[in-house]
Amino acid sequence: MAGSIEQGISQTHGRTHILHFLVRLPRPTDQVWPSLSTPEGLAAWFTPVDVLQPRLDGTVTLGDLGTGRVTAWDVDRIAEYTVEGGGRIRFHLERDGETGTTLRFTHEFKGEVETEPGWRTRFERLIDSLNS
Repeated sequence: MAGSIEQGISQTHGRTHILHFLVRLPRPTDQVWPSLSTPEGLAAWFTPVDVLQPRLDGTVTLGDLGTGRVTAWDVDRIAEYTVEGGGRIRFHLERDGETGTTLRFTHEFKGEVETEPGWRTRFERLIDSLNS
């Protein structure tokens, strides 16, 4: 399984934008989790992380997106970060067969912070990092 970005949906409600992606990853959840829940893992494909307290209500600083809180945390399943200026970023992992993982991703933000092509590029980097 090489990994794939199967779905990207963009919605707008007033000034709030919501991006949803369904990404199939070539590794089991316990091997994907560190890519979403550690400073080294996130920096490898997404953004540098200055601070990450891996627990509910922990502090997080994601590169140039800003500082905020860990707003959901369920080890090996859900990591959600809400940062000022960057909105709410949620990673939800589900088992996909014996050796794969499905990532259900949501990014909710106001203004023009992110784009669907920007996240596609990031997810391609994530898939590449898991394949190497």
